[in-house]
This record gives sequence, structure tokens and C-alpha cells, in this order.
Amino acid sequence: MSHCCNKGRVLSCALLALLFVFCISSAVAQDVPKGELFVGYQWLHPGGTVPEPFHPLNSPVAVQVPDFAKGFGASYTYNLSSRWGVEGDFGHNWHDFGYETTLTGGPRFSYREEDATYFVHALIGYNRFVENGAPTSNGFGAILGGGMDLKLFKSLSLRLFEADYVWAQHHFTSVVGPAFNDLQRPTLQGVRLRTGFVFNFAGAPTTPPSAACSVQPSEVMVGEPITATVNAANFNPKHALTYSWMSNGGKVTGKDTTAIIDTTGVAGGSYTVTAHVTDAKMKKGGEASCTANFTVKEPPKNPPTMSCSANPTSVQAGTPVNLTCTCTSPDNVPVTVAGWTASAGSVSGSGTSATLNTTGAAPGTITVNATCTDSRGLTAASSAQAMVENPPPPPPVASKLSECSFENMAKIKKPWRVDNECKAILDDVAKNLQQNLENKLVIVGNAEPAEKRKNLAAERAVNSKAYLSGGESKLGIDPTRTGSAGTKTAEYWIVPAGATFSAAGTTPVDENVVKAVPDHPKAAAKKPAAKKKAAQ
Repeated sequence: MSHCCNKGRVLSCALLALLFVFCISSAVAQDVPKGELFVGYQWLHPGGTVPEPFHPLNSPVAVQVPDFAKGFGASYTYNLSSRWGVEGDFGHNWHDFGYETTLTGGPRFSYREEDATYFVHALIGYNRFVENGAPTSNGFGAILGGGMDLKLFKSLSLRLFEADYVWAQHHFTSVVGPAFNDLQRPTLQGVRLRTGFVFNFAGAPTTPPSAACSVQPSEVMVGEPITATVNAANFNPKHALTYSWMSNGGKVTGKDTTAIIDTTGVAGGSYTVTAHVTDAKMKKGGEASCTANFTVKEPPKNPPTMSCSANPTSVQAGTPVNLTCTCTSPDNVPVTVAGWTASAGSVSGSGTSATLNTTGAAPGTITVNATCTDSRGLTAASSAQAMVENPPPPPPVASKLSECSFENMAKIKKPWRVDNECKAILDDVAKNLQQNLENKLVIVGNAEPAEKRKNLAAERAVNSKAYLSGGESKLGIDPTRTGSAGTKTAEYWIVPAGATFSAAGTTPVDENVVKAVPDHPKAAAKKPAAKKKAAQ
């Protein structure tokens, strides 16, 4: 009996130590059922001696209680949390010697892993012991022990083992007299072993692994880095976790709880970074993912600036105009110039240079437009203007104002003479010259081929000039000319300023040779002699 008591104490101490270890250990909750029902086989070593019932009270014989190999057990645990629960337990073993039944309850502490649950419990309650041939003994009992359950399915586990220290005290006063107190009130200190199945009911939802992501800063300019962080929860702290990162914007690098996002070249907008956490040792549910949003802002987009010019700015119709445009981007991005158009005429060219063709354009202002576009699609427009001038007036030309006929003078054999009719015509010519001082006069003398007088055509021109230049007006007359009209006339041509006389068939008169012919040549010839005589 002493040997059995020592065994019981050792087992009790071991179970208490195991309970202490479980209490100070930390674990991550796995599947936590609300209720657990155990049903299985139970082996019992009662661990004590009882009096032999067929001996007199004053001469009892101590009998060692044998092991009870036949038996079954059941228990139900209501879990208050992932670790603590309240357990009710029933056990029954029998033998040819008798039977022992226990009905106890108390707290249970569990340590849960992914595929296994370790537990210890401390139970107290009712213990019934029956020895064949002796009255039934009902007493107080206690059970201290623990075991291990292997998870088969979510609702079913295998109790691999359960080992309990079973203590109970009984009374055999009807079998043993007071002088034999140890046999009258024996204490049983035994060992109970169990195995079987555990049915899990209404399990509390497993707290799944989770992950939370964050970024810092959450808003950056293009090219600035972002730091992403993930915090994993509800994973087994004893397992190594694997981290993977990905992002739909920028290049992300990192393999642990922190990653760096490179936003170089990323278009402005909102993006997401994703972290995936994996526990490779977990057979099921050992992963979690999370996302965090960040915003990439592009630098301000400034449209290009553009200016155009025309050279020359004023032309006659038909004269080309050179066009030049300058376009620059404040953001230093590539630009192109295109889309040349003109309000009149036609424009051709490419790039920053073009040519305006003004042929057929009406006088007025022509506006030429061009557009500059940068590589981002931003545009700027500019224009240049060129003036098409009114066509200049035609150059002045000489025109015949009038002519004088010497027909009458030819009849009286003075074909060179300027008669009164011609003088009247010449008076009108004189008025024209006086009113238009910038005009000049060209006199062209003509003669018929049949007229044989030498220099007759020249004389008619010279005489007309002499009439005009000898008066008070002293009009300036261009050198006279002879023509080829073949008529008895003197033609009077007005030459405006800037014009030239270029009538074909005329020849300048050498006025040093051909002099004006007076109306009375003989009288004119005598006058110098008279003057000479008077002088004498």
C-alpha cells in the first residue's frame, strides 16, 4: 500500500508541474470548440487494499485491489475560452473482484496547437467502490491528470492518451471493526488511463491569421519612394513566416515586413500595394493578405509657349513670306510644331519653318496659324501676320495732248510757220504745263514725204518750241524731235513726272543746226545790219 501511495504522489507532482508549465506558456488559439465530448476506453489501477468481506470483523484480512482492465469513460468540457473550461467526468471499471465508478467535475486548462491539444484537469466529486460480497462504499474522490488529443477533423479528435491520478476514501465499518482503522477507512490512490474519441461541438470560430498593411507617406510626387509595412497577427509565433510583396504602381522590393516602392516613371493616380504572409508549416489557413493604398502625383504640367514671326511683314501679291515659329516647354519635354494654316493664300512647310505663298491673295492682312504640341499632348497656338499691299499705280507714260496742222501754211508756201490756229493750240498746251509744273513737253515735228524742204519736220517742231519758250512763261521744253508720221503736223506730247518719252520712229533734233524760222526771213536778216549801222 505504501508503494502505491508513493506512485500516486509522484504522478500528482508531475501533473501539477505540467499544469504550471501550461499556465505560463503562450500559444495562439487554433480551433476552439464550445463543447468537447469524450467517449472511450478506460483502464484503472485502484491502488489500495480493502478488507476481505468473508472474515470476522475482529480478524480481517487485507486484500490488494486488482487492476480493472474493463471499463469506459466519458467527459464533457464546456470551454470558457481558448484555454479554460469546465469539465464533467464519468468513469466506470469492473472486475470479478468488484467495480469502481467516478462522477466528478472541475476546471480544465488546455494548450492548443494546430493539430493537437494538451490539457490538464483537477476534478472532485463522487467515488463509488463495490467489492463483491461487501456492502457498497460511497465516498469522496478526486482526479488530477491530463492528456493529449490529436485533431482528425474539425469536429473529431483522437484522445491519444489520458493519464489521471485517482484518489478516493471509503468506509468499510460493516466489514472491519474499529481496531483496524486502516482497513475500516482505506484510501485508494490509483492511476487511470484512457483513450478514445473527442467530439467537438459548436466550436468558436477560429481566429484566422490576419495582416494589416500601411504605407508612409501615403501621397508622394513621381519618383519619391514609399515605405510599406505589414503586421501579421494570429500566426503561430514559433513558426517562421514568409512575406511577398506586389504593387500595381511602381517597383516594389522587400521580403520581410517592410518593402520600398519606387515610383519613378509612374503616371499620376491611385495605386495599391499588397503583402502576402504565409506560414508554410500550417496545413490549412496559414496565410493572410492585406493591401494599402497610396497616391502618386505628377508635377504640374505646364503647356508649351510659342511665338511666330513673318519676314517680310508687308509684300505685294505673289511675293513669298518666310514664317518661323519658336516653341519651348517649361517642363523640358519634347515639342513639335505642326498644323500650319493661313487665312488667305497658301502655306507650306513643316516643323518650325514654313512659307506663305501670296499669289492671287487680295490686298489686306493674312493671318498664319501654327500649333505646338508637347509629348504629353499639351498644346499652344501662335500666329503671325503679313500684309498684302495694294498694287502700285501703273508707271506714268507720255501721252499726246494735241497736234497742230501746217496744211494751211503749206498752201502759202510757209510750211514751217506757226499760224494763229496753231498758236491757239499751243496756248492750251502752255496752260497745261503751267498747271502741272512737274510735266514736261516733247514736240515731234512731221513732214510729208513729198515736201522737199530740208529739215521741214524739225523746223515745225523748233518753231512750236520757240513760240512756247519765247513768251512770258518761259516754259521749259524738252529737246524737239522729228517723227515718222508722214503728216504736216507738229505733235505735242505731255510727259508726266517719272515718265519717259520713248515713241518709236522719232529722232532728236539738233537745235544747234535747226533754228526757229521767223515769219519774215528777209526782215530778220536786215535787222542786224541796221543795228550795226546805228552802232557806227
